[in-house]
Amino acid sequence: MAEKPILGITMGDPAGCGPEITVKALMKKEIYDECRPVVIGDAKMFEDSIRILGVGEKFKINKIENVKDAEFKYGIIDVYHLDLVDMDKFQYGKVSAMCGEAAFQCVKKVIELALAGEIDATITNALNKEAINLAGHHYSGHTEIYADMTGTDKYTMMLAHEDLRVVHVSTHVSLREACDRVKKQRVYDVIKIAYEACKSLGINEPKIGVAGLNPHCGEGGLFGREEIEEITPAIEMAKAEGINADGPVPPDTVFSKACGGWYDIVVAMYHDQGHIPLKVLGFVYDKEAKKWGAVSGVNITLGLPIIRSSVDHGTAFGHAGQGVQNEVSLVNAIQYGITLAKNRAK
Repeated sequence: MAEKPILGITMGDPAGCGPEITVKALMKKEIYDECRPVVIGDAKMFEDSIRILGVGEKFKINKIENVKDAEFKYGIIDVYHLDLVDMDKFQYGKVSAMCGEAAFQCVKKVIELALAGEIDATITNALNKEAINLAGHHYSGHTEIYADMTGTDKYTMMLAHEDLRVVHVSTHVSLREACDRVKKQRVYDVIKIAYEACKSLGINEPKIGVAGLNPHCGEGGLFGREEIEEITPAIEMAKAEGINADGPVPPDTVFSKACGGWYDIVVAMYHDQGHIPLKVLGFVYDKEAKKWGAVSGVNITLGLPIIRSSVDHGTAFGHAGQGVQNEVSLVNAIQYGITLAKNRAK
């Protein structure tokens, strides 16, 4: 694209780490070298984060009511102000309907701005599922909100850490229901979405590893027949269209193979099957310092008419408002948003 893409970054739950790590991320000049960021949220929260971080001499908030009023200058954090938080009632680290409503309204606004073409990609900070449900919005997460508000039927979550990418046949459902959702058409749809995602990231000939559901991929039906009746037929459908899909591959080896370069992306059958390997790599706890040394990784919703990239961690209520949270995952999400926006514009 001729100009740097405009990225809308949501506040997340204000009682969590979102405002703090957003300020930390936008303290990096290289972000402004590659994109034009605008934050969607309550300006009061970002002013408080600047206070907590002690950077008020170098960074200022520009409160705006329209994207066209953003300055997009390093040292000035443009905040599309939504007056959502009553600071007299606010408390860091506390689940509340007020904060759930604030987080939800930020997501709603950033989707509206993207659908209207005012921004090129959306980047989301973590929200709290209990809080948004207390506020009366009955969703199990960002992915479902985006799908609903964009009218999208075929979508999936992609997690990424460095060269390991994972998409899911199902996410926020019980394990029992997740097994029931492993159906030929859904597996095929996710393989196809995974293929298109790799292409959008500039991978011209994607190699896709498809995980099995059962131990040892069912051992020829001894441990379950999903591989025989649902997963293999889906893979054959994809291959018939020229997609380089391999599997089903035993779940206990497919991710090691992907890390070794066998695959550009892995199709996981359910939430934890895909999340665990990503977080083992991306979440590093320093046991001597007794704190997280790194919390990296990106969550991307695929199949939408707009771009959505997100941090791959929660609200960190236990440490919110203390100035100690790691911004690496948000920086990674911003970088993915930039790449996706630029490739979509080609």
